[in-house]
Amino acid sequence: MELTSEQRRRYDRHIILDGMGRDGQRRLLDAKVLVVGAGGLGSPVAMYLAAAGVGHIGIVDGDFVSVANLQRQVLYTTDDVGSGKAETAAKRLRAMNPDVEVEVYETYLNEDNATDLIRPYDFVVEGTDNFASKYLVNDACVMLGKGFTIGGINRYYGQVMTHQPGTACYRCIFPEPPAVAEVETCSMVGVLGPLAGMIGTVQATETIKSIAGMGSTLTDALLTLDALTMEWRRFDVGRNEDCALCGKSPSITTLREYAYKPCAKK
Repeated sequence: MELTSEQRRRYDRHIILDGMGRDGQRRLLDAKVLVVGAGGLGSPVAMYLAAAGVGHIGIVDGDFVSVANLQRQVLYTTDDVGSGKAETAAKRLRAMNPDVEVEVYETYLNEDNATDLIRPYDFVVEGTDNFASKYLVNDACVMLGKGFTIGGINRYYGQVMTHQPGTACYRCIFPEPPAVAEVETCSMVGVLGPLAGMIGTVQATETIKSIAGMGSTLTDALLTLDALTMEWRRFDVGRNEDCALCGKSPSITTLREYAYKPCAKK
């Protein structure tokens, strides 16, 4: 459908971009993106996707806003403490852009609901604080043939990768989750607040490019950031033919959840 006059005004700075234009903006308006985790990474991701005019955004998060979230989770204010993150995020996004339809899932992703939650969406953004969700998003999306971007932050460090069918998946780089004793949560070691915005906006950019068909994305690559030195590094990786999920002879054919605790809710 042709953009309305109001949409042409709202998205003018996108429409005049070489490589985006009206066709790219229409693809954004027609797209359905699922954001898994409405915390530090999910906050900037959801805000930029809504501002960009992604037409349907799903928010998956069963957590509640706490005071300790406010240092980095910029979707929320002090008045939101105690409220559900998914519904509170949805209210903010609807207020930002009436073009956007927001679907709320006040639950955590698990092996029983992951396939049903992900299936209706065109692209998935994983921004949680736990390995269980990262591997579930990876495994479910690969099985369903969905593109996704996964981000992670801890202390002063962050990383991002993007997958499209036929490219390296998360397991090609990290075949198995770390042992429980090796897992550090942000409540244990801390996390620099603005780091969430830096990695989250990369994920939002990857999502918009993937939908609009612009440029190149972080497929077959891992992008890392050391915020202390402000050093970004890109590691090119290939699809692992021996990957247990997407390789020639996959051994992982059903979803299995890993029991890692997210950041303590304080």
